Amino acid sequence: MSKENILRAAALIFQQKGYHATSMQDIADAVDLKKGSLYHYVDSKQDILFALLNEALELILERLQFVADQEISPEDKIRQATRAYFSFLAENPSLSSVLLLEYRSLEDKYQKLHIPRRDQVDQFWREFIAEGTTRGEFHAPEPGLVSKALLGVLNWTITWYREDGPLTAEQIADQFTDLFLAGLLARNNR
Repeated sequence: MSKENILRAAALIFQQKGYHATSMQDIADAVDLKKGSLYHYVDSKQDILFALLNEALELILERLQFVADQEISPEDKIRQATRAYFSFLAENPSLSSVLLLEYRSLEDKYQKLHIPRRDQVDQFWREFIAEGTTRGEFHAPEPGLVSKALLGVLNWTITWYREDGPLTAEQIADQFTDLFLAGLLARNNR
C-alpha cells in the first residue's frame, strides 16, 4: 500500500460521492485497509483533500509553464495552453473534479495555502492575454475577465466531457480556442 494508492482511491470517491459524503472508512475500504491503518499513511481527510489539490495544481502549472517558456505568439500560447489544460482535465477526471468542485471544503488553514497556488493558474492565462493585447493582436481591456471566461468554459467540461464522445479532447480544445480567439483578436487581425 502507498499514499499514492490512497490518494487515487480518495479522488475517485470524492468525485462520486463528494468530499463531505465520503468517510475515512469509505477510503479505507476502497484500498482494503482497516480504518486505523489508513492513518499510518495520512493524517486526516483534509490532508487527503489538500494533497489531491496540490497534485492537480502542480500538474497544471507544469503544463502551463511549458507553454509560457516557448517563444511563440500569444495566439499560439492560448491554443497550446487550452490544449494542455483541457487534456489535463480529460486525462484526470477524478483529480479534476476534486480540484474544481471540492476546494471549498478546505479548512481555513489549507485554504490560505491553496488559493495563492490556484491563482497562479489564472495568472498564466492573464499573462498570455495581456501579452497579446500589448502586442496589438488581442483586444482585451480586462485580461482577468477573459481569463475567467475561458477557464469557466474549460472547467465546466468536467460535467459533460466523455472520452468516448464524438470529439477528442484536442478537437474540443481547438474549437474552444477558435471561439475565444475570434472574440479576442483585434479588429485589424480578424
